[in-house]
Amino acid sequence: MKSMLKTAVAAMALASAGTLVNAEELRLSHQWSNKDIRHQVAQMVADGVAAADVDLEIKIFGSKSLFKPREQYKPLSRGQLDMTVLPLSYAGGQQPAYNLTLMPGLVKNHDHAARLADSPFMDALEAKMADDDVMVLVHGYLAGGFAGKDKCITNPADVAGLQTRAAGKSFEQMLAGADASIASMASSEIYNAMQTGVLQAANTSSSSFVSYRIYEQVSCYTPAGDVALWFMYQPLLMNKSTFEGLNEDQQAALLAASEKAQAFYLEEAKKQDANSTKVFKDAGVEIATMSPEDFEAWRALAQETSYKAFVAEVPDGQDLLDKALAVE
Repeated sequence: MKSMLKTAVAAMALASAGTLVNAEELRLSHQWSNKDIRHQVAQMVADGVAAADVDLEIKIFGSKSLFKPREQYKPLSRGQLDMTVLPLSYAGGQQPAYNLTLMPGLVKNHDHAARLADSPFMDALEAKMADDDVMVLVHGYLAGGFAGKDKCITNPADVAGLQTRAAGKSFEQMLAGADASIASMASSEIYNAMQTGVLQAANTSSSSFVSYRIYEQVSCYTPAGDVALWFMYQPLLMNKSTFEGLNEDQQAALLAASEKAQAFYLEEAKKQDANSTKVFKDAGVEIATMSPEDFEAWRALAQETSYKAFVAEVPDGQDLLDKALAVE
């Protein structure tokens, strides 16, 4: 009799408070290890919410344990996943406008990236996310650079004739415009490709250059510095309906924790670039610097290749591109 009563009470609770029962534990998915900056950002938000004692727990599923890296946005938008940290360009298939978040020369440095995240450009992207029942909790960009097996790469002329790995479609279009031969592969494959002579140059994030020990295979590294060509928007996202289903205290705790995490994300992203430079230098690799003039040469090339293709493929592409370029 007691067990039947317990079952009945549980059923009534589920029926009357379905949203709240689900909201007590939120599931957050990402693809990285627990040492990665993006996991640290997620953990900060989870810890902040836990400390607020608002009857809300965020359970993190890292290292691709819940969803494959490129398959997280769709379940998030459908409410099958509560939160995720991912490169937004992964969802470029669902929303082609998101490809603009991995576009060469669009972001100059981390402070410029922070201004982009707080601009009409980001407002326009967030409106598209809202249409998918998705919202941003933490904005964040990570930077990257170039590495050359036998030479330094700072401007378009440097990649002519080289077998080059680029990160993403837009970068491949630009590098092909500089007469490079394109080799498409995951960043985890760069090391072996350089070791076997298949690859002479590569473009990826500062953290990937270090974690995959690319410094063992190259003679010159051009890190992200005062200017950088490679920036990728990688926010912490949440299902909008799930957020709206939380009570006011839970929402406030989540937003407060996210604000702190965003400030941490920006400062740590800057440190990653400096750390990668030290690692390569300590390994005896020459460090090259991309000048503002080099940056403008790359961007001019991107305008004739990547930007032009984006505008042709996305109905409101020109308006979005103009909004991004208007941010000083």
